[in-house]
Amino acid sequence: MATAPGRGHDGDMRPIQWARRYPAVGATIVVGLVGLGLMLGGQRTASSWLVGGYSLGIAAWQAWSMIRELLHRRFGLDVLAVTAITATVVVGDHWAALIVALMLTGGVALEDYANARAHREITALLARAPRFAHRVTDDSGVVDIPIADVVVGDLVLVRPGEVVPVDGVLEGDAAWFDESSITGESLPVEHSPGAQVLSGSVAQQRVAHVRASVSASESQYQQIIDLVRSAAESRSPIVRLADRYAVPFTAASLALAGIAWWISGDPARFAEVLVVATPCPLLIAAPVAFLAGMSRAASNGVIVKSGGVLETLARARTVALDKTGTITHGHPVVAAIEPTGDADPDDILRIAAAAETYSAHVLARTIVNAAQERRLHIPTAGKVEEATAAGMTATILGRLSAVGSATHVALVTGHRPPDETLPPGHIAIHVGTEDRYLGRILLADDVRANAAATLRALRLLGVGTVTMLTGDAAGTARHVAERIGIDDVRAGLLPADKVAHVAGLASRPVAMVGDGVNDAPVLAAADIGIAMGAKGATAASESADVVIMLDDIGRVATSIAIAQRTVRVALQAIWLGIVISVGLMLVALWGFLPAIVGASLQEIVDLAAILMALRAVHPGRAERELTDELRALAPPRDDLTALVDAP
Repeated sequence: MATAPGRGHDGDMRPIQWARRYPAVGATIVVGLVGLGLMLGGQRTASSWLVGGYSLGIAAWQAWSMIRELLHRRFGLDVLAVTAITATVVVGDHWAALIVALMLTGGVALEDYANARAHREITALLARAPRFAHRVTDDSGVVDIPIADVVVGDLVLVRPGEVVPVDGVLEGDAAWFDESSITGESLPVEHSPGAQVLSGSVAQQRVAHVRASVSASESQYQQIIDLVRSAAESRSPIVRLADRYAVPFTAASLALAGIAWWISGDPARFAEVLVVATPCPLLIAAPVAFLAGMSRAASNGVIVKSGGVLETLARARTVALDKTGTITHGHPVVAAIEPTGDADPDDILRIAAAAETYSAHVLARTIVNAAQERRLHIPTAGKVEEATAAGMTATILGRLSAVGSATHVALVTGHRPPDETLPPGHIAIHVGTEDRYLGRILLADDVRANAAATLRALRLLGVGTVTMLTGDAAGTARHVAERIGIDDVRAGLLPADKVAHVAGLASRPVAMVGDGVNDAPVLAAADIGIAMGAKGATAASESADVVIMLDDIGRVATSIAIAQRTVRVALQAIWLGIVISVGLMLVALWGFLPAIVGASLQEIVDLAAILMALRAVHPGRAERELTDELRALAPPRDDLTALVDAP
């Protein structure tokens, strides 16, 4: 059966458009109608010559196509169909030959239909991509501009039901947004003025005004669209799963046909066996299942760049994880406030926030945010000075205050912080005034809530080895690993060291999960590179085979579960077709299945195998249970703004 991977899909073509797209199918139908008319008109010889000659022409055309494939060392199962057409014409069963020819020419149309169904989520995502934005002008007018022309600072109007074209900040009134296509959250989310709004979300109920914080090309949704389009247009082989069955199935079919001829002494029996030796389950069903799996992965926020990647992912036996930004959130939070004596923890945080408001240090924003989240009043600081790599000095509430390292606080205030052990994975920010040392604020890059559950899920999915590869210090790395149950920890690694460690892992295939530019080399070197692309780590995303567009490590297990079900469904579709075909061949071997009936039954076998393959569009029960458990432990909705906020 001739196949055409990568063809466009159109589910509502008119008959004329359909005939133009699939001319060979139309020609076969016309030949059949004319041949039938000639036969009914008493011109049986002319009918036989027309139908038989046309069928042989189709066989010759397909044979030439097979020869070209063989020259490229690709074996084609169409040898069965070509042999069946030739045999049925030779023994005089011209109409059976025409039915097989219809199967050959109709293969492309059938495949396009199945692919369109399998590609449903990807097609819908691409169709939703905004092409224009409504920019609000200085005179409060609205001008439609191409989305590529939106620049940082533009105020964009989004009407109810429209897709937010760029990442930005909500201005004006509060508004509701449907973020299901980006985060997987099924319920609309309310955002207050000043909140980050994700591109790709859909405005609900009222007009929203969004101030662009990045250009359209750098926005979250456009990155998803680019990755999806790249995956959809990939010309790499969809799947090689069926190849291992091609030669044995062909050889067995020809052997059974030969045995039938030998037992009966009738060459017609040879043709009767071959017409039910359908190759369709191998040629179409398996690729359709893989396209369906890729589509469903996309609907779960996971972009798989090819069907071959999906097959390899299903066999993953080792998962290597980066720490920062993968197992942890990748940005620090206030883990604890440890006061000295009777000092008030809230006062410590107020003073620290007052000084850090004037700092550009990455940790300063964490402290200020923590004070704001607790709704603390942050006093005004005066005479603010910043000492590089040491801390801040300021006059706060009439007192000389210092925030930063222990040495800095001691030098400024004259009160030395006590020597206390720092917990692994924590950073201490000391706070003191001219009167006394107040205490310290502990910051940590916290472990993701569903990290431990993800590891348990990976082991249930057959992943035997989970290892951590990180550039962090050994103490910090082991502390994090112990919390989630990782035994194999490789710390203090440079990018080149990570590549070497992945190459040395014994249990393969190896899936490497990471984010950021420094992970790009090891993602490219692994059998499967999985990028946590939620933060726009372009280098990592380009190097990876799989890109997780959400800030959720649980999607690593979800992607493997989808891959395993996809392969399982593809194999079931293949074996369904093979078993039914072999059963029909055995019936035909004893002369109980005329060629024209067998050729008709072959189409039913093809349809059954394709319908079986399309089951990959939907998750299985075990996968649904796994996904529900992981999502229950995923970050709360407010944390998902980190997709835009993260440095």
